[in-house]
Amino acid sequence: MAFDGVVIANLVHDMNRLIVNGRINKIYQPEEDELLLVIKNEGETRRLYLSASASLPLIYMVSKNKENPMTAPNFCMLLRKHIGSGRIVSVTQPNFERIVDIEVEHRDEMGDLCIKHLLIEIMGKHSNIIFVDSEYKILDSIKRISLLVSSVREVLPGRDYTFPPSDKLDPMKVTFDELQMSIATKPYSVMKWLYGTLNGISPVTASEICHRAGIDADSSVSSLDESAFDRIYKVFDEIRNDIASGNFYPMIAYENGSPVEYSSIRLTSYKDEDIKEMDNISDVLESYYAEKNIITRIRQKSGELRHIVSTAVERTAKKLDLQLKQLKSTEKRDKYKVYGELINTYGYSVPAGAKSFVALNYYTNEDIEIPLDPDISVSDNAQKYFNRYNKLKRTYEALSELTKETEAELKHLQSIQVALDMALNEKDLTEIKEELALCGYMKKSRGGKKVKEAKSKPLHYISSDGYHMYVGKNNFQNDEITFKLANAGDLWFHANDIPGSHVIVKLGTDKDVPDATYEEAARLAAYYSKGRTDSKVEIDYTVRGNIKKPNGAKPGFVIYHTNYSIIAVPDISGIEEVN
Repeated sequence: MAFDGVVIANLVHDMNRLIVNGRINKIYQPEEDELLLVIKNEGETRRLYLSASASLPLIYMVSKNKENPMTAPNFCMLLRKHIGSGRIVSVTQPNFERIVDIEVEHRDEMGDLCIKHLLIEIMGKHSNIIFVDSEYKILDSIKRISLLVSSVREVLPGRDYTFPPSDKLDPMKVTFDELQMSIATKPYSVMKWLYGTLNGISPVTASEICHRAGIDADSSVSSLDESAFDRIYKVFDEIRNDIASGNFYPMIAYENGSPVEYSSIRLTSYKDEDIKEMDNISDVLESYYAEKNIITRIRQKSGELRHIVSTAVERTAKKLDLQLKQLKSTEKRDKYKVYGELINTYGYSVPAGAKSFVALNYYTNEDIEIPLDPDISVSDNAQKYFNRYNKLKRTYEALSELTKETEAELKHLQSIQVALDMALNEKDLTEIKEELALCGYMKKSRGGKKVKEAKSKPLHYISSDGYHMYVGKNNFQNDEITFKLANAGDLWFHANDIPGSHVIVKLGTDKDVPDATYEEAARLAAYYSKGRTDSKVEIDYTVRGNIKKPNGAKPGFVIYHTNYSIIAVPDISGIEEVN
């Protein structure tokens, strides 16, 4: 998890700037393991979100309130009683741990000034929010931990607060010699040695240190010579000096348009175009998890559709395999035809009751032995072979059409799987549901309404040369951009012989399109296809006027006979997307 001591140091730096000396105006507990503090400071209202969720513990400033229960839980009521109008005195990070200590000054029932502390521990499933007095005696916690739950550390009212046990070094205080000595006790990879030795250092930060130092993060720590260690320490020292000076670089790293990491230091291992820098770490966290939540939510909501499609794909693939095996069994049909013809040609010389005879095959000019049924006449043997031939011929003709239909059905279902991977919102899922209902894979909604026009918009990009490029997110949109949006002279791209999106490049009056635009459109077609995980994908392209849709064809299905090909890498980093 990238929510490490570096990110917390950035948050603490921002909180000291924005909420220290501010007064706590309201306290909410939206969920059993969450708090929301509304703080007023210098005419500004700030909302501090604190979560001790086992799956996603977080601290950051949020822009919106969350819905709250009608009756406040006991822990929330306790906080309101003691620090409901308290002044935030300081925000600190003890020992560079993933802990935030918020010191609050308030007046007790007698009107005397008192100090309390709200401690937020970001420790994965052991995360907690603990309320203590000035002597660090626990008043209560959002999660009470008895010795029955943890034999290491009890968190209950009346107990003294102790920091979680740790044998790691404080990165803000560790010396060159101490860090070097730790190598002998950590027989790990270099990256694991760094985050396993230093408090608050995550694998993301450790990997970045290795990258800047020119060290293979997966190499053994025992392979480090003096020069390599010097480089690591120099980079590490630069990063901690930035932290100490408050020089943070809040950013999100993307891969192919999806957020993959965030940090408060520069992640030089990513390309500049894959980095989105933001004003503060709270904006980073809010944006990152909002995008991640959308992806997760859509994945959950598309679960039923994925099951329907994957079941249909499996069933159709089995049907195709059976048809292909049956089709293969018809390959002997021409041999039986030849047998019948040769028996009719040379059968006059074959004695009655013969089990076989040898004849010259005038098609190949070679002798072949033809098996015979001795219990029937020679002419009946010929007719028997012709009957076999005609039966296999009829089977071949029928299966040839059936396999084409089944192959088309399988590709169509696989194209829906690609569309499900591309779905960004519920409108996209609605269109996929409509397509599945239209094609008979699931029941139509009540009322038997006709399929509506596409509600969600295709993806829209602009090439480095300024050309507008459109990508269909599903088969309805593929039809829409190809036959409604595009003109006959516009360019059309699609992955060769695999399911994927149609990509349209709008040309206007231009005819001489730069090579860079061809390459970028091909990359889009490769990325938004079933070949996304391949190293390279063959892309067909032609002018839109060459694309035809057969009568009665399923959504997204087209044919074309004139095209060019280009090999593309399924990587869309650096291509500008229009929101």
